[in-house]
Amino acid sequence: MNSRVLAMPRESEGALTLSREAGLPIGALLVDGGRITYDEAERIHEYQERTGQLYGEAGIEMGLLTAQDVKLALAVQFGHIALPRDAGLSNELVAAWQPDHPAVEHLRSLRSQLMLRWFENDAHHAALAILSPGKGEGRSYITANLAVLFSQLGKRTLVIDADLRSPRQHRIFGIPGRVGLSAVLAGRSGPDAVVDIKGVPSLSVLPAGISPPNPQELLAREGLARLMSSLRSSYDVILVDTPASAGCADAVTVASRAGAALVVACRDSSSVQGISALSAQLREFNVSVVGAVLNGAGKA
Repeated sequence: MNSRVLAMPRESEGALTLSREAGLPIGALLVDGGRITYDEAERIHEYQERTGQLYGEAGIEMGLLTAQDVKLALAVQFGHIALPRDAGLSNELVAAWQPDHPAVEHLRSLRSQLMLRWFENDAHHAALAILSPGKGEGRSYITANLAVLFSQLGKRTLVIDADLRSPRQHRIFGIPGRVGLSAVLAGRSGPDAVVDIKGVPSLSVLPAGISPPNPQELLAREGLARLMSSLRSSYDVILVDTPASAGCADAVTVASRAGAALVVACRDSSSVQGISALSAQLREFNVSVVGAVLNGAGKA
């Protein structure tokens, strides 16, 4: 993925998370995370003192710790999240699984520019819709990976899957997708539809839910505007995935509720005509276009 800009979460069960614990010794982190007991931590410390080894090395040699235990604790100490093996996240989340991947560096650059151009520019600038003209141009991929990167800054981040036609965020994040935005907009569900992502502190997802027979009508009602307004006080960053804009009016409707849009184009796939038409639609609805990103990989 090559990109450039042109123009209340709960602690995840079983995961060591970024918080006050980042300043604790590794033994205390491992006890807090349920990896070892207090007595085992003391035994490792005593063995470490006798042998002169690092704490993690001593614990592994004693058979009380695994290399993964030590990796997770060190990740917390240095402000980086190392995902547990059972996190259930898709391989598409390169920002989580492969933080050194070249694509992630492009995404970090995009994150920095979005912070400066939108999210830190005004206290009310919390929501951003991700749009593109056609299918398979990378909206969901970019939305999900940007969300991981924003959460790694400690920003309270929410992904809303507003693609009520072909939703993907629940599969990317490995969460149930039957109850979500469609149920919330229909008045059949509430805040409990938001899911905190295991192993990624500060990140939550509101999946699309069951695809309704009337997606455009649901999105055009005042309920979406009220939902966006209420969520702004709980999250620093809200990224909204959308369906392809060329086939329906959903995406532009969502962007008008969010207040701003990031336009995605895919190399060797998107047409200049399609991008121009989408930009014109956004201007017509007074949606701020924060920027555009050129995606080199075709993902929905």
